[in-house]
Amino acid sequence: LYNTDGLDTNKRWTGVNERTLVAVKPDGVQRRLVGEIMRRFENRGFKLVALKLVQASEDLLRKHYWDLRSKPFFRGLMSYMSEGPMVVMVWEGLDVIKTARNMLGENNPADSLPGTIRGDFCVEVGRNVIHGSDSVESAEKEISLWFGQNELHSCVYSFLAIRLECRAIKACN
Repeated sequence: LYNTDGLDTNKRWTGVNERTLVAVKPDGVQRRLVGEIMRRFENRGFKLVALKLVQASEDLLRKHYWDLRSKPFFRGLMSYMSEGPMVVMVWEGLDVIKTARNMLGENNPADSLPGTIRGDFCVEVGRNVIHGSDSVESAEKEISLWFGQNELHSCVYSFLAIRLECRAIKACN
């Protein structure tokens, strides 16, 4: 069901290298929330390692939501997710899966606190703006479904920028 070629399952994305899939759903893209959502993840210190704007095929959506196929809302979910393009991202950092889930808020926006993405931007449970992986295992499956190995990029440049910034500060003192 999922393409795990190129994923070394002995090397889990854990610790500071933990990765999660975050997808801004069609309503979030239509409402121009992508920049605000990315800003929140960057402000938390997470590193963006992959990003794409995609109109998901029915086949891709069925694979992604395979575990929900027997739910009564599945047909409506497929229709909603096909309404327009999505922005799909992979974020990396310490405890990014748990932290991202907290940042997203509850699936039902009515249960989401202000300050969470769903608490700030959603009013309807069927249109909750964003998806985030809920475990290391689901993140691995979802990332391999939406991205090829060659689409995941390292963030070494951020460490170089920090070193250069530290050198500049020392030079000024």
